[in-house]
Amino acid sequence: MTAKILVVDDVSSNVKLLEARLKAEYYTVIVAHDGEEAMDLVAKQQPDIILLDIMMPKMNGFEVCKKLKNDPLTTHIPIIMVTALHDTHDKVQGINAGADDFLTKPIDETALSARIKSLTRLKMVIDELRLRGETNAEIGGVSGMDYSNQIFDANILVIDEDVFQAEQIYNVLKQRFRSIKILNDPIEALKVGIEGNYNLIISDMQFSKTDGLRLCSEFRSKVETRYTPILILSEDYDRSNLVKALDVGANDYLTVPLDESELIARVNLQVKRKRYQDALRMNLFNNAEMSVKDPLTNCYNRRYFDAHLKNIVKDSVEKDRRLSLMILDIDYFKKVNDDFGHSAGDELLKQIQKRISENIRVTDLLARFGGEEFVVVMPDTNVLDAFAVAERIREIIAIEPFTLLDKSITHSVTVSIGIAEMQKSDLDNIKKFIIRADRYLYKAKNSGRNRVVTS
Repeated sequence: MTAKILVVDDVSSNVKLLEARLKAEYYTVIVAHDGEEAMDLVAKQQPDIILLDIMMPKMNGFEVCKKLKNDPLTTHIPIIMVTALHDTHDKVQGINAGADDFLTKPIDETALSARIKSLTRLKMVIDELRLRGETNAEIGGVSGMDYSNQIFDANILVIDEDVFQAEQIYNVLKQRFRSIKILNDPIEALKVGIEGNYNLIISDMQFSKTDGLRLCSEFRSKVETRYTPILILSEDYDRSNLVKALDVGANDYLTVPLDESELIARVNLQVKRKRYQDALRMNLFNNAEMSVKDPLTNCYNRRYFDAHLKNIVKDSVEKDRRLSLMILDIDYFKKVNDDFGHSAGDELLKQIQKRISENIRVTDLLARFGGEEFVVVMPDTNVLDAFAVAERIREIIAIEPFTLLDKSITHSVTVSIGIAEMQKSDLDNIKKFIIRADRYLYKAKNSGRNRVVTS
């Protein structure tokens, strides 16, 4: 997961330290030493994230943040404001200026890594939403950005045995959000969280009945809460468990005792992220223009795929990012139609689409390519990572039999998959990109089926 990060600070030693830390995690780093230079660089290079110091000459961080957030061309870029330790006034002013997140000096490495990773994921979702909005506009569809920018009616679940702390969180959030539910029992909270369709789950790390890490892992493993942001509460000194929590699926953390302005900022960020993801799914499954959807499987059709792939390729080239594409074909699909009828074949296609969609990212593009073929476009993904995703999908389809025609038929199914990564030579003719993946698909077919083949 790569990102281009703009570091803005007038102190050279601060810039060098942040630059070294970020480059060590393989991010691309550009730097500015004052507000005016930062504005110029943002316009020219469109970074994915901005790390913005507050105290600078010519134009302070608040002014820069406000201008960027008021500009339609840059409002979508996440901004992390760097503040002095425990300076609540700066944080409140930063929220009012539009800041998405905060880091306090001296900057902790765990905090820096967690914030950057969380915002990078958010930016990927925003970029894909904007890109699909452009494609929808080209072919007469609609965008989900309006929905994604509304967060006041968010549904938030707080899980905490500390009654005083839970009440503090409730009192802060009730001023900004419509529905806040507090639960003290983590076992009950797991059931409620899965059934409740929450926009955010806030959970403590310590419980008497269960391990907070286990609870986080359980939420992340369920289909219903796989994309629900999880914000954990952690003691300052509990670094080892904090890193583990981020590894098992937590999106971000807050240290206790809680800072109210930081709580608001982190909750705003995670709820926005969930709304952006929801908006992408609304585009995928509920697009107003039926002409872009396959009526049987409810995923995008070939017409939309052809139009959107051009935008994805253009975006990947501009950002110098990898791009992979997989084509999946159902093995012996004709035999299903011949043995059980076309109704069974239609039901199988719908169930295959469901299994694929549950095992790819919200930013990936899934479309019905034609007949019994599906295609998945994976931005910011190299061929090795794409192979791992494809192998997971192949295995999930092969292991669990499909029940067709009102549970009267149980049928084992496999798929063959071909994968290609975009090359420079594909830029002149995108069809070559598709043809290469198609060639690997037929190689998988000819070498025994139920396998993944790539270069």
